[in-house]
Amino acid sequence: MNFSEVFKHSNQLCRFSPDGKYLATCVQYRLVVRDVNTLQILHLYTCLDQIQQVEWSSDSLFILCAMFKRGLIQVWSLEQPDWHCKIDEGSAGLVASRWSPDGRHILNTTEFHLRVTVWSLCTKSVSYIKYPKACQQGIDFTKDGRYLALAERRDCKDYISIFVCNDWQLLRHFESETQDLAGIEWSPNGCVLAVWDTCLEYKVLLYSLDGRLLSTFSAYEWSLGVKSVMWSPSSQFLAIGSYDEKV
Repeated sequence: MNFSEVFKHSNQLCRFSPDGKYLATCVQYRLVVRDVNTLQILHLYTCLDQIQQVEWSSDSLFILCAMFKRGLIQVWSLEQPDWHCKIDEGSAGLVASRWSPDGRHILNTTEFHLRVTVWSLCTKSVSYIKYPKACQQGIDFTKDGRYLALAERRDCKDYISIFVCNDWQLLRHFESETQDLAGIEWSPNGCVLAVWDTCLEYKVLLYSLDGRLLSTFSAYEWSLGVKSVMWSPSSQFLAIGSYDEKV
């Protein structure tokens, strides 16, 4: 086993690209991209402030750097080193940022979860999604990247909105039969959405793409609820882990 020399990095920000060809590390406000085979520096980018999050696009052509303190996102291109993009959320602030599956849109969540802003790198268009819920897993894409499910909280009730990712138009909007929704997750085939309730109540609901409630499961009452959920690759089974250390 061979070891390379030690490279500096900040905040444990070290990410391999999805295609396995590049390694990105952050040192304060600098982003360093290396070739995985030689570990030689391919690109060196300078951001406007200290980097707090780094994430590759799905095709490994772009890399996102988030600076939450300033509400800023900077995006860099590996194919065109001179090209870059800056997204400023302004007074709305920024608490989370992620790529869409196509690698051409960025979803930013503002402070206090007032909205999710969808920025397009291709058309420079902006879409807004209101009332995102602050929970364990409130946003999930289908595996094929066609649909986005978003947990919402309005009027002291939980709702789920399903959007088409091509144009970010609302496809379905329905109320969830939960007291305090904790998370959502699509099945691998994208046909069923699993929804689980707060950790204080054991409750899992399965919804179809058109918002119909297919099934409800509750192992017991008056005890702690769901801790983790995992679909089988075939979408036929759903493993549910609870706080009593049972599956």
